[in-house]
Amino acid sequence: MLETINNLLGAIDDFVWGVPLIVLILATGIYLTIRVKCLQISKLPRAIHYMFHSESEDLDGEVSSFAALCTALSATIGTGNIVGVATAIVAGGPGALFWMWISAFFGMATKYAEGVLAIKYRTKDENGQIAGGPMYYIEKGLHNKFLASLFAFFGVAVAYLGIGTFTQVRSISDALHLSFHVPYWISAIILTLLVGFITIGGIHRIAAVAEKVIPFMCVFYIGGVVLILVTHLPMIPHVLKTVLASAFDIKAVFGAGMGVAMKMGISRGIFSNESGLGSAPIAAAAAQTDSCVEQGLVSMTGTFIDTMVICTMTGLAILITGANTSGLEGAAVTSLAFNRGLIIPFIGEYIVNIGLIFFAFTTIIGWNYYGERCMYYLAGIR
Repeated sequence: MLETINNLLGAIDDFVWGVPLIVLILATGIYLTIRVKCLQISKLPRAIHYMFHSESEDLDGEVSSFAALCTALSATIGTGNIVGVATAIVAGGPGALFWMWISAFFGMATKYAEGVLAIKYRTKDENGQIAGGPMYYIEKGLHNKFLASLFAFFGVAVAYLGIGTFTQVRSISDALHLSFHVPYWISAIILTLLVGFITIGGIHRIAAVAEKVIPFMCVFYIGGVVLILVTHLPMIPHVLKTVLASAFDIKAVFGAGMGVAMKMGISRGIFSNESGLGSAPIAAAAAQTDSCVEQGLVSMTGTFIDTMVICTMTGLAILITGANTSGLEGAAVTSLAFNRGLIIPFIGEYIVNIGLIFFAFTTIIGWNYYGERCMYYLAGIR
């Protein structure tokens, strides 16, 4: 029975993350990149400026643009940045990292468009709180209530039954158990209390936590990767050459159903930065701004930070240390890379697992907010 369920889930996964979806999302990103004249390059400095110096203050909205971005990043930066990158490189080879960059580059244009639409079509609920996201711009922009409700339904399902909860809880529980020998039931109680306390406070408390935790955990995790890169500096050019050579290998691109490297890189990139999935606009809608363009640029930086920075650094650490050829899978690959790359023995495992705990925890609270907003769209305040 269990084998049948696993086979069914595997078949669904292959279908969902197969060629049609990858082509659809990439084609959308390419189309939007052309329409906005490649602003992910020309306007990136301005986007980064807006992250910290928003020109729209004391306007409609619940939280600052930076807090809205941190809320979106809290849901975006998760196990995909540690486990997903390792899985992509182990299964697809070094070239998978290049295709993650490609998905992120075009995904930045998609994320910009999502941020623009989030502000343009947002509204207020019965409590006077900002409500926005794909369900609103699908209904008001495309005039299709059915598709909007369908998105909200799947948003609730993902938040409570998918990557918003189960995947993250399992990652946190395993990390606490392996590194600190915390029993699973204690992890469950602590997680329930913390998540409940934060999410009951609504977007203000979620954003307040995200504003503090996101920068800390990024610096903490990236700091460990930087130490690896600095101590292995001469190897970086060779690793980058290997990534490019593997990415454009004929067999990697066109073999095995469009190529394992391309498929794994693009799918894991999309899974990590969520460009085009419609989650980040729900948080972006809460930003205090009257400029949809400004918020679109701020939202765009989320994909840049998630994939171009964090995923890239994780991938380079794995490739520099050769952890991808160890025969291990998932988080164990990244842990091995840190253990091999850092001078102090065994500290790498703790950095990865603590990072995994923070990444997964913020994903839970971010997706809880998304699920709440989707449920409100379907059922109202009650």
